[in-house]
Amino acid sequence: MGELLIKEETIPVFFQGQTIAVISRHRNADLMRSPSRLELNYREIAHSLYRMVAEGTFPYPDAIPLFDPLPRVGDGLIRLDTNGVISYASPNARSAFSRLGWGNELESNSLGEVAESLAKTRQDPHEEAMRSSLSGKTLQRVECENAGGTIDLLVMPIVHGTDRVGAIVLLHNVTELRRRERELVTKNATIREIHHRVKNNLQTVSALLRLQSRRIEDSSARGALEEAVRRIASIAIVHETLSNSSEESVEFDDVLDRLLANALELSPRMNEIAIQKQGLVGTLEPRLATPLALVVTELIHNALEHGLSTRGTQLRIIATRDAQSCTISIEDNGVGLPSGFELNSSANLGLQIVRTLTQNELQGELTMVSKDAGTSASVNFPI
Repeated sequence: MGELLIKEETIPVFFQGQTIAVISRHRNADLMRSPSRLELNYREIAHSLYRMVAEGTFPYPDAIPLFDPLPRVGDGLIRLDTNGVISYASPNARSAFSRLGWGNELESNSLGEVAESLAKTRQDPHEEAMRSSLSGKTLQRVECENAGGTIDLLVMPIVHGTDRVGAIVLLHNVTELRRRERELVTKNATIREIHHRVKNNLQTVSALLRLQSRRIEDSSARGALEEAVRRIASIAIVHETLSNSSEESVEFDDVLDRLLANALELSPRMNEIAIQKQGLVGTLEPRLATPLALVVTELIHNALEHGLSTRGTQLRIIATRDAQSCTISIEDNGVGLPSGFELNSSANLGLQIVRTLTQNELQGELTMVSKDAGTSASVNFPI
């Protein structure tokens, strides 16, 4: 090309017997220098992979999951002969094994034996032996871990026609990544344990209050303690849900089902009332789920105790949600609101709790209206 001598290499890419592309590589021959050992190995490996591409044996079939995430050659490279013995190890590869405690040269040693001698003892008897996995005979992804760190190794066999002529191993030091994963697992387990203990403590408080209520003869005082027990139980349900989940959010529809079941058990008309649920709340952050559980508990109890105490047989819970907000409505076909009812001036403790939690914790809005038959109470809040 003019006065430049260009070295060109082209490699056809086959798919199902047809050429679908061509890989082309160009180099200025005048600038080519005597390559270092690292560069020479890079070139030889590239040539082997190009040949496999031309033969249709690379990329490997059905191997995409093993290449995610994909290590970089610069992170560390090892070449194996047909017996799994290391013929070359890049400086970064030697450094990675040195951090695991290997003090000798890697070359001329079996990679499987080296890794097996460094790896901590594994408890799983079904796991394939480290030595076999790192022999270079098959495509494998293996982690070698000990107190010094963790190395992720991707073993890629090199074939020529039907013969295996060696393997390359790309490795990556994932010590920091695994440390962070373990910290996250520990943190999640700790959070679940905290929720479990909070739930147990709340149940203990609830049991003590229940025992105390049985010893009180004054009906109003006993009723107040029973209401406290019910409210504590609704909070305990949220913590129990969080303790049984690995997620940091609450599946509130499960909580709602349990709140409904608990409320209906306390109703003297439990066999006469039909409950209908419509729509889904979905998952909520704990900061929303806990006050919302209390709000819903109070509104359901209010509907059962006042709206459906003597008349009506239907209780409907309607949930609607979009990207910005959620609304839960509790409707009954009972006696309706008393004449002259004003939500903001109501002396009912349960409604005062609902109003306070809705405004202060949920940053939402509470409405209560009489219908043709019964009452509708709605809570709307941003998510």
